[in-house]
Amino acid sequence: MAWIILLIAGLLEVGWALGLKYTQGFTRLGPSVVTVFLMGLSFLLLSWAMRSLPLGTAYAVWTGIGTIGTVVVGILIFGEPATLWRLGCIALILTGIIGLKAA
Repeated sequence: MAWIILLIAGLLEVGWALGLKYTQGFTRLGPSVVTVFLMGLSFLLLSWAMRSLPLGTAYAVWTGIGTIGTVVVGILIFGEPATLWRLGCIALILTGIIGLKAA
């Protein structure tokens, strides 16, 4: 169950990272409120997952999910470049996440 909670926390991290783009430096109220809410919920779920998962593993997986998800959202929504170098780096992060889960 802790891994499912951690996955949800990581996906919420993608949500609040995306939300940051729309807050325009926290000058827009609606996106700012949603972003702060998603941040809080993401951190709460991360802390719950850390009850039974090792600190280093949980944090690395959480940030890895957030990083990969945010890069993919940037490519798909904002037209950021999907170069071989960037995709290779995503593959390395994913490999690290899988390795930490397996360890």
